Amino acid sequence: MKTITKLSLTSLVLIALLFSCKKSEDSVGDQTADYATETADSTAVSSSAAVEKKDSKQKFIRTADLKFKVRNVAKSTYAIENAVQKFGGYVTYTNLQSTIQEQIKTKISQDSTLETTKYTVENNVTIRVPNTQLDTVIKTIARQIDFLDFRVIKADDVSLKLLSNQLTQKRSAVTEKRVAKAIDTKGQKINDIMEAENALASQKEAQDNAAIDHLSMQDQINFSTITLQLYQKETIKQEIIASEKDSSSYKPNLGIQIIDSLKSGWYILEAIFVFLLNLWPFIVLGAAGYFLYRKYSRK
Repeated sequence: MKTITKLSLTSLVLIALLFSCKKSEDSVGDQTADYATETADSTAVSSSAAVEKKDSKQKFIRTADLKFKVRNVAKSTYAIENAVQKFGGYVTYTNLQSTIQEQIKTKISQDSTLETTKYTVENNVTIRVPNTQLDTVIKTIARQIDFLDFRVIKADDVSLKLLSNQLTQKRSAVTEKRVAKAIDTKGQKINDIMEAENALASQKEAQDNAAIDHLSMQDQINFSTITLQLYQKETIKQEIIASEKDSSSYKPNLGIQIIDSLKSGWYILEAIFVFLLNLWPFIVLGAAGYFLYRKYSRK
């Protein structure tokens, strides 16, 4: 009986140990899963910063700047452009270009050369998307990221600035009406009328500037601006091209060179003969002087 009791206690202890080990493994598994989730979240670039509530009076201008590496800049650019169009946005600037870092030419045969080009591809993109779709677009862009350099998201509260513009427009409108009324009823002298007209023009200009500033700010509120810098790792391209021949390869043979030399010598001789013919008056005068000298020197 005692033996059975001891066995039962031993079984209970073993079961308790196994249960505790199982629980510990589950705990470790949960921690590992949480860690993996946190790691994935740390690489995400989405942000819900300064998302406006429906009943909120605050207005935000939201912008995002991202720089990241992708596997293929061209393919990622097309994917991003399609996503932006899908969510109601548009591309305002894109500059896709390749920059050659190094170029090496290796002669592998008499008429062939191996050209090795090392280059990098990058693209600077500026896009605008509806403010409500900013987070969705950024999440879509995150699928193209191979390595994230940085991500900066800004949300500027412009509620007071909008209110200031509205009050400025109201004040300008009231002042404009008063000045116009004064011109119509009290303006008698030409100088007074001109000064009043100038004041009226200034008030109209101030009102127009406030209206334009208000529209520009409202546009920035409705459409967020995202600036992207995409790049990929250095790429190496190799191709075999025809070798460039030296100038010595195009020299004529000896016979042609001899004929050309004879022609050149003959042309030089002709030129000397023509030159001497052009000097005939001096030759005649010199010969006459020589004969006269000989004749009178004998006498």
